[in-house]
Amino acid sequence: MKRRTLPTAAALATSAALLLTACGGGNDESKANGKIAGAGTGGAKPSVSPSSPADGIARPKVTLPTDVNNVYESWSTSDPAEAAALADAKRRIDATDAAITSGNADSDAIPFYYTGDALLGAADWIKGYTDDDYTVTGTTRYYDPRLTKYSKTSVGLIYCSDESKAFDKNRKTDKVDKTSVTNKSYVLYNTRLDKNQKGVWQTSKLISVRGDAKCTP
Repeated sequence: MKRRTLPTAAALATSAALLLTACGGGNDESKANGKIAGAGTGGAKPSVSPSSPADGIARPKVTLPTDVNNVYESWSTSDPAEAAALADAKRRIDATDAAITSGNADSDAIPFYYTGDALLGAADWIKGYTDDDYTVTGTTRYYDPRLTKYSKTSVGLIYCSDESKAFDKNRKTDKVDKTSVTNKSYVLYNTRLDKNQKGVWQTSKLISVRGDAKCTP
């Protein structure tokens, strides 16, 4: 289980009511997956990878190391708009871990997939890892996504993560901080995504609860 928790809980909690009214589900703060990078760089021009064949959007290149694996179970839908939102939510998760593992707190991909309160929290999260010379390793399973459409350009997304096989690793010593599997190895995420003018579904609100009964086995 990754030991880091979101340091900007208070900022994210202020938007919790807005998310939970439509999505349902509990809140609190404490984030699972790595920390987040690149706040304050919303105007930065991203390094571009080949455009997505589905939407033609030029996106920042995101690469995960071989020892980091994110598995997405049942992240699919027949609705094109919902499918696009889910795809960008997955890209946001991968971009977060890529920023942590590369030690790049100014990753262009972070302000590409985050905005608002979520971007501020992401920046602090990734910086916490880079400042302490930590990274992440292992496999995280993301499952049970539940999406609520607010409008043509706004959705709520709740999902769970299983971090029982994901850990923090000291970048200098390569020592992996392995812990026993408990209910804290499972995390409930409650997020909001808003579609920007480029057509990217950016995560604007994000809160999480470690050990929530909705996600524990």
